[in-house]
Amino acid sequence: MAYKHLFFDLDHTLWDFETNAKETFQELHRLHMLHEKGIADFDAFFSRYSFHNTRLWDRYTKGYIKQEELRWKRIWLTLLDFKLADEALAKEISVQFLEGLPNRKKLFPYTTEILDYLTQKNYVLHLITNGFDNVQHSKLKHSNLTGYFKEVITSEKCGSLKPQKEIFEFALRATNADAGESIMIGDNIDADIKGAMAAGLDTIFVNHINADTDVRPTYTIHHLKELEDIF
Repeated sequence: MAYKHLFFDLDHTLWDFETNAKETFQELHRLHMLHEKGIADFDAFFSRYSFHNTRLWDRYTKGYIKQEELRWKRIWLTLLDFKLADEALAKEISVQFLEGLPNRKKLFPYTTEILDYLTQKNYVLHLITNGFDNVQHSKLKHSNLTGYFKEVITSEKCGSLKPQKEIFEFALRATNADAGESIMIGDNIDADIKGAMAAGLDTIFVNHINADTDVRPTYTIHHLKELEDIF
């Protein structure tokens, strides 16, 4: 298959969301002295946040909740797990989290090397992401990734969310790409792989965490360097 356009996911595929989020919350845990408010165990706090974030992102991508509710309610529910019913604090932490998170720079191993490799081989690189528009562009800027991508397609930009096929169709139109010469590269089976397959794209499942799945992407890799075996 002669691919020309490579569409990447950002969070959990190239940009290490989990590590960057944890570092941001560690600062906020200290700033708000949460250890004095009944949240002494930071790891337990972050584990509960991750649980609520995953669940609420799933509801958001399925259209059950709005963006603003996702942003603050994942913090609110986490605080409630520790018997801290403080809505104002949850909203303050939410704002500070979204201000601090995009400044983080941790990438998965071999991210810049593989993007350099693909650029040198004249592939056209793009992003398709469900992340918030200003937040995602800030992440790219602070981690020095902006220059690699010709088009950055966000859910806010096109009014659709992965795995809806409309966001992939929007991306193809925005990049003047044909599905047959395009491939989606991402870590999320539902959002990235199933969504792209429904839109007629080949797919690469970036399985950083060795997850089990019955879905059959075109390719599966466990490290970004393995993309060199495909392209």
